[in-house]
Amino acid sequence: MIYFKLPFDENLYSTDKNYDEKHIAFYPFEGLETDEHPGKIIEISPKDFDKLTFSGESLPKDENKFIAETKDDYLENLEKVIEVIKENQLPKLVYSRRKIFTEFREIDLKKSFENLCQSYPNAFRYIFINEKNAWMGAFSEVLGKFNKKTHSFETMSLAGTLPVSESWSEKEIEEQKPVTEYIRNILKNYSEEPEESTTYDHISGNIKHLRTDFKAKIKPEHLDEIIRQLHPTPAVCGIPKDFCKEKIRELEKFPRELYAGYIKIENEENIYYFVNLRCCKLYEDSIHIFVGGGITAQSNPEKEWRETELKSEAILKNLSIIR
Repeated sequence: MIYFKLPFDENLYSTDKNYDEKHIAFYPFEGLETDEHPGKIIEISPKDFDKLTFSGESLPKDENKFIAETKDDYLENLEKVIEVIKENQLPKLVYSRRKIFTEFREIDLKKSFENLCQSYPNAFRYIFINEKNAWMGAFSEVLGKFNKKTHSFETMSLAGTLPVSESWSEKEIEEQKPVTEYIRNILKNYSEEPEESTTYDHISGNIKHLRTDFKAKIKPEHLDEIIRQLHPTPAVCGIPKDFCKEKIRELEKFPRELYAGYIKIENEENIYYFVNLRCCKLYEDSIHIFVGGGITAQSNPEKEWRETELKSEAILKNLSIIR
């Protein structure tokens, strides 16, 4: 089963049992096996949703035996990341970790999802459980949105993270610039006059990001190629893309799986591509929260650790758990 809400849309959607149609697919960071959700997209009424029950007992047990990085582990690894950045003169490399939470007896999945929906009205919010996986998330970054009638394509450069109350420093500003330039250069190859907004603050719960919006008229046959070129963006990988992906495999302790991949949703009017960030993988006996940050030569490891803790809180504070 899957339930989701689109950004700024409080209607709840799911899929029916028409398995000949496929409108929803989750693509992992590495672009290997996709997680498809067959069925036609349907709207679920609040009354029908209230009648539903989904229990944590339906979740798989955590057989991974993963041991989460300690703070000391993270700081030590981040020093290695910064060395790689300096040695290769990289503008940015994104390093992530799993925060593994086990201090609970039971999780109320339905209430947790409702909490996320209320906390992040401007985000894509979802929960799904199938025979292979169980994930939940709420995130604002749009990899792409394509209008099938007008052929208008929209995307965004979203990078840099701070608590809402803090002011931007040179580090965050410089972190967002290569993401914007990367997207700009791709769109120029497919559109004569791409539109670009000024950079502004994007608020997401307890944190904010720097955001620049793009809009372009493209040919439908170019859509898949544009998405392939955009993913993974520098906001979740780094620059240059292929080199940074290789270093991520070497330096990160765990595979990212669906984290930092993207979700494709197609309805009658639009095709959406959402980056799967602020998210967690659900087990009966543990919750794996995925968090990361853009690292530059100027990064402060202690500050980067605090940023990942802040990002994990965006999910953790909304979980309805019994200890």
